[in-house]
Amino acid sequence: MKALLIILLCAAIVQGIVRIPLKRQKSLRKTLREKGRLSDVWSRREFELLQSCNNPETATEPLYNYFDVEYFGQISIGSPPQVFTVIFDTGSSNLWVPSVYCTSQACLEHSRFKPSQSSTYKTDGQPFFIQYGTGNLTGILGVDQVTVQGITVQNQIFAESVSEPGSTFEDANFDGILGLAYPSLAVDGCTPVFDNMIAQNEVEQPVFGVYMSRDANSPEGGELVLGGYDTARFSGQLNWVPVTAQGYWQIQVDSILVGGETAFCSQGCQAIVDTGTSMITGPSTDIQLLQQYIGATETDGEYGVSCSSLSAMPTVTFVINGLSYNLTSEQYTLLDGENYCSSGFQGQDISPPAGPLWILGDVFIGQFYSVFDRGYNRVGLAPVVPYEYVANGV
Repeated sequence: MKALLIILLCAAIVQGIVRIPLKRQKSLRKTLREKGRLSDVWSRREFELLQSCNNPETATEPLYNYFDVEYFGQISIGSPPQVFTVIFDTGSSNLWVPSVYCTSQACLEHSRFKPSQSSTYKTDGQPFFIQYGTGNLTGILGVDQVTVQGITVQNQIFAESVSEPGSTFEDANFDGILGLAYPSLAVDGCTPVFDNMIAQNEVEQPVFGVYMSRDANSPEGGELVLGGYDTARFSGQLNWVPVTAQGYWQIQVDSILVGGETAFCSQGCQAIVDTGTSMITGPSTDIQLLQQYIGATETDGEYGVSCSSLSAMPTVTFVINGLSYNLTSEQYTLLDGENYCSSGFQGQDISPPAGPLWILGDVFIGQFYSVFDRGYNRVGLAPVVPYEYVANGV
């Protein structure tokens, strides 16, 4: 089966359109809870090597494909290439990887970039600092070529982290992050990788599509398509939603319903479609009320229910651009043991002027194929086709 998948995936790579498959992996939530570290690292997952493809129109590049509630892929930096595992994150715009000069424990446990070993590396030297929702890092900027599944971007500015304090990145199973949001969100004015792909005519269209599998029966974890999108992954037509602010991939949500009744955002609210966030998040007061509506109770810092109660839990609906996006209880919870299901909703307060914002993370994207269109500044959404339909060519 793996050999057949490799042949099919390699054949699917066409010039200017890059598909990055992501492999489903077993959840670590139970293990992390036993160690008392779940609240800090709930979004990180184990991963394994899936495949490598050799196509005459693209460079040969092995791909790490990961899945549970985070989605990772592989890139290379420099000449000869130095390989890193990264999150492809639509909620940020910078590329960073650990530097060989970093001595933080987080760096020592991951692949580190060695500038002296790259013949195409150029020194920038400007200091760099970035703050995420959980964790931050400092470093310096460098310039080198960056390759993502056969597409090589020249003179890409990226950050080499020299300090990664705390345990956030130490616990992570990825080396760095490749941001796919708008340039205005980039720290230090660095041009994002995808913008350079567009400017250097390396992609067929200024578009990328994201598929994240939530199907336990699927051998694949998902797919990132750079330069286009995969129509076989969704049913019906894409519902195109205008981007309301060009920083994050920010859109308008008309309302949020619980059990068919309007519960939140009755006058509309703002949300971002974010591949780098595992859950669906919203203002803490709203999320606390939502947890009550669905019957979730707090345990070990997270909300959950008995899996036997799922049939009695209400559907949660996001109304976006006039269409309803329904999430059943099975879709907005995560199986976390034999009979424990954790809530896929989490409180996160984002202060003005950026916030308040809801974040439609992997729990949402896993049910709705998402297309990010820089040409028309819009996001396309459509229901994901079940894996068995794709596998059988239905």
